[in-house]
Amino acid sequence: MMVDTGLMKLQFEYDGWANARVLGVAAGLSPEAFLKDLGSSFGSIRNTLAHIISAEWAWLERWNGTSPKQMLDPAGFPDVAALRTRWAQVEQDQQAFLGSLTQERLAADISYCNLQGEPVTLPLWQLMLHMINHSSYHRGQVTTMLRQVGGKPVSTDLVGFYRGRKR
Repeated sequence: MMVDTGLMKLQFEYDGWANARVLGVAAGLSPEAFLKDLGSSFGSIRNTLAHIISAEWAWLERWNGTSPKQMLDPAGFPDVAALRTRWAQVEQDQQAFLGSLTQERLAADISYCNLQGEPVTLPLWQLMLHMINHSSYHRGQVTTMLRQVGGKPVSTDLVGFYRGRKR
């Protein structure tokens, strides 16, 4: 089984749309709410958003032949503006990668070392879909945390993206 490049690009368009929506809501939080430890996987909304962007960066690095040894430090993102700056760079790099993506490359195996230093080899298309799924999972956690601090989350459902997109 394989996914074609057009569908993969559409999925990345969705990922960027969903990330922007979540960042928009987070930007309206007080610094205290943004940094409050809510007992989730990464503690705070800031740390969870930093994990998402860190993972998106790490996956892109792997697809380009480099295996990061650690994730980005959440402390490097004191506010949403800092997250948006890093996200813009990662999305620009993702778009450059997608611009050169071919069916052959999408089907090819990618070998990398995970954060524990273990070697892994999987087809690129599986890794790319994993990254999008991973980001969706953690955006769902952010939705719950936003409710815990009195924020009003927005939908990032894939079908909502499709409905709002011009065909």
